Amino acid sequence: MASWLPVTLFEIVGQGQAPSKDYYQLLVTRSQVIFRWWKISLRSEYRTAKPGEAKETHVDFLENSQLQIQIALVFGTRILDYVFNLCEGKFDFLERLSDQLLLNIISYLDLEDIARLSQTSRRFAKLCVSDQLWEQIVQSACDTITPDMRALAEDIGWKRMFFTNKLQLQRQLRKRKQKHENQTQKNQA
Repeated sequence: MASWLPVTLFEIVGQGQAPSKDYYQLLVTRSQVIFRWWKISLRSEYRTAKPGEAKETHVDFLENSQLQIQIALVFGTRILDYVFNLCEGKFDFLERLSDQLLLNIISYLDLEDIARLSQTSRRFAKLCVSDQLWEQIVQSACDTITPDMRALAEDIGWKRMFFTNKLQLQRQLRKRKQKHENQTQKNQA
């Protein structure tokens, strides 16, 4: 299963805590953890400082507490925990799926489950409110979608359209149709 993984499992860049302007990069590959830093300073003693790099195998990284502390200071403990999981072979394959595939899967969930899923991560929150998802849900719930319904959904959003009752939808469709007819008559005059 690990062969399905890309060469680079994780990469993040960042700047040191103020007033530092130092630049950092953390790269986790299938076999190594690479931590790079660049000193950026106006002080004369640091102007000639060359960029630094620490490379460790996954096993060595898990035992290198100094490198772990540096990473935690720059990127935080959440990132350090994530890197630990990668080094221990605990991969989150769900996070690696494409948005389109995840949207397809989510469209089969119950509404309550979609609401719960949206609370699990920023990525899922974004996917669970996306028009692409709600368009799929509306299409599976409706027998046919007329061009007027599609135009209205593009104006108000597919999610709002899904939760609007039928009477309100019919009223909005009539208003939209009348507005379109009035504009057509004005253009012809």
